[in-house]
Order: sequence, then C-alpha cells, then structure tokens
Amino acid sequence: MMPRGARQAGFAYQTVYRYMINLINEVGTDSRVKLPSLRQLSLRLNVSISTIQYAYSLLEKEGRVYSVAKSGYYAWPLALNASACPGGDLLERLYVASRRPGMVVLSGDEPTLLASLDGTLLRLERELVRQYPRQTQPGSQPCGVWELRAALAARYTSSPTHCWHADDVYIGADLHGVLDILIDVLGLKGTTVVVESPCDWLILRLLQDAGVHIIEWGWAPDGSVDLSALERTLREMPVRLVLLSSAVSQPSGVAMSARDRMEVTHLLNLHGCWLLENDTCGELSFMSPHTLLRDLMNPERVVVFSSFEKVLGPEAPYGYVVSRHLNNELQRQFLLRSFRLSAIRQRAIARLYHSGRIDRHLRALRQLLQEQATQMSQCLERYVGAQVTYRMPAGGATFWLGAVHEVDMHEVFQYLLARQIVVAPGELFSVSGLHGQHLRIGDPFLGQPDLEIALATLSEALHQAQIV
Repeated sequence: MMPRGARQAGFAYQTVYRYMINLINEVGTDSRVKLPSLRQLSLRLNVSISTIQYAYSLLEKEGRVYSVAKSGYYAWPLALNASACPGGDLLERLYVASRRPGMVVLSGDEPTLLASLDGTLLRLERELVRQYPRQTQPGSQPCGVWELRAALAARYTSSPTHCWHADDVYIGADLHGVLDILIDVLGLKGTTVVVESPCDWLILRLLQDAGVHIIEWGWAPDGSVDLSALERTLREMPVRLVLLSSAVSQPSGVAMSARDRMEVTHLLNLHGCWLLENDTCGELSFMSPHTLLRDLMNPERVVVFSSFEKVLGPEAPYGYVVSRHLNNELQRQFLLRSFRLSAIRQRAIARLYHSGRIDRHLRALRQLLQEQATQMSQCLERYVGAQVTYRMPAGGATFWLGAVHEVDMHEVFQYLLARQIVVAPGELFSVSGLHGQHLRIGDPFLGQPDLEIALATLSEALHQAQIV
C-alpha cells in the first residue's frame, strides 16, 4: 500500500496504475471481485479522484477491469482470462493475453501514460457545467459541437489555399466509428487502396472487412520510400486512394523526408489520386515538422482522420474527420450514426486548444517521450542489441524491432506468453505476410521493475526461436 502523504517516483497515475495491477493480481479467484471505489482509493492513496479515474480507464481499456453502472469496477475472473482463446487468431490471442493478471504488457502504444490533461479537462468540465446550465444547452449536435469543430479547423489551416472551416470537421464517438464512415463515404468497398506498411492493425482489419484490395507500400530499412514502386502502382493499378501518415508513421516510427514528401504528393496529384492522411500521431513528432503531405496536395482530394486519444488519453476517445469536399455525404452518415457525445467534454477540449494549453502539454509530452525513447534504446542495446535492429523513433511511444537472424516469431510470442510477457508480432501490421521478422514494443512504463527482466527474457526467446 502507498503510505499516505508519500509520493513515489513517476507520475501519480502511473503509480496508481501499478498499485491497481498488483491489487488485481492479488485477487487470484475464478469469480468476479468488486474493486475499491474511486473515493476509497483516493483516500487510501492520497491522490485526486480524477487520477484514480484515469488509472481505472486505462485498466478498463486493457480489459483488466470492467465497470457496472451504479455499482463500480470489477476485476475480470482469473479463469476467464487464463483459458480463453488458447488458439485462434493472433490478434485475439494478444488481446486476451494482455488482459490476464500478472502480464508485463510490452505491446501497447499509450503515449499519454507519461503526461495527461485529465485533471485540467475535468476542471474545465465543472466550469462549463456552471456556465452552461442543462436547460440552456443546445440539442443534439451529431457532427460535434461547433466550438471544437472550429478549433480543429483553425488548427489544420495553413494557408489561404489549404484552409478549413468548422463545417469541414466531423467528430465521432471513436476512431473505429469514424473509419467505418469514411469507408462508406469514399466508396472504398471493392476498390484498390495503397497503404504504408507496417500499418495499424485497426485500419487494416476495417479495410479487409470492407473487401478492399490492399496494396502495401513498405518502408526501406533506412527509412526511405521506394518512389518508383509507388509510381508503377499508380500507373498500372486503379488505385482509389493512398493512405499515409501525416508526420510519423506508426508502428515503424519513421518520418518521411521533405524531398520524399514532395515526390509522393507530386505523384498523387499527377495521377489524380486521393490522399487519406492518418494524423493520429501527427503531433507526437520529435522533430520540427516538415510541410505536411496535406499541405502539398490538391486540398479537394485530401481527407484527414485522427483522434484525441494519443494526445489526451482515454478520457477523450473521440475520432474526427477533416474534409472540404464530401460534406453532404459525411453529414448524412454522421446523422445516421447519431453519435451521442458529451457536449460539455467537447467544449472542454475546445478550450484546451483556444487557451494554448494543448500546445504546452504537447511540448512537455514530446520531451518526455523523447527522453524515454533514449532510455529505452539504452536498455535494448544492453539486453538485445546483438539480436535486433531498430531505428530511433521519430515520434510516438513504440519501437519497431527486426530480428538480425531468422527466427520463428510465433515461437517468440508463445515463449514470452508462457513467461507472462506480451509483445506485438510484426505480422499483425500487414495483410500480405510482411514483417514476419519484426515486432513492436511500447515503452510507457520504463521505470517498472519488470522491464529489464522482460527484455532479458526477450533475448532468450529470440535465441531459442532462431532458425538454423
């Protein structure tokens, strides 16, 4: 138990998170167990209720706990986690393993574990509740509240030509829902789409489920792109659009050079191809950004999607779309979905933008992420430096590792699972069998005592799974 008045090193909700993990692991029962309330934990650990709420949100997102309305939080039964999905889909096995008590989860991508605005967001909400009594609040706004849409439009505007207005922004419940809408609105079902590779598995699976023909355009080991391959694909195939990251490609952590950006957008404009820009990690780049892809494209053929989650955390899961061409169809689809979003929370997020608080937060978050990446690189060199290759990430909170010697990555995955360690095999980030010799690990809790043990075990796994 954390002594009252004593503060452990690190951020408060990291400490609470670790305390909760240990508390859940102590349960050790096959029946559900009710966990302490927010107020009980706040008094016990001498931290704010918002900090406890944030830690619970992270645990709920990871599948370690679940909430029951008007009752509280419960830990999932041990038997459910231990026995579920022994075989089956690799992604499903990863999710199930991540939920099991006692696991060291290195497969995540949670930048906001280092710094969040949850306390500020909740304070702003309380102020806004007083400012906007319920009876004076406007009715349903299915595309998002005007204040937040206007704030995002201003943030994306870079010139009189590449400018956006509130009516060009659409806010949905989460990234999944927004991408579902985009697949419909852009008419992607049955078409051909080029995606950067490796690519986020959520995006790949949604495109696959829609029957999209996916062509993967991979990064070279040195972080460059094969422009001739892209030009050939655009010339020979009926490509509907190209999906690329705005600043930092995840999970590879690569940033396209200024020259490559110019060449890529020249090819897209030349072939009249749409750009679907993934901006989910666009503001987590460690370097001063080059001119972004969307600012080099014909703005009538650009659609941007993103989420607040990588910057603000689980308390702001909303996804959004920025487009100035497909307004009627986007509005129709958002109306049909009837997303029920908190107007007060959206206004609180808008105030973070208008006040400049979000920019101060981002500067601090990027610095923390970069410092942690440097420390993680040192740990990787110490434990697996001779067994993997990697590049220092240009942003974000993950490392993309490649095995030096050919290994059976499924065997690596299983070896680590048996020792309560979860990593993300590289094949999850491809639909055509690429990246079988890679894996992604996150570095959100560099200070946790299990990290060095986990990396030493990873070294053992890579050695055991080497194909002679």
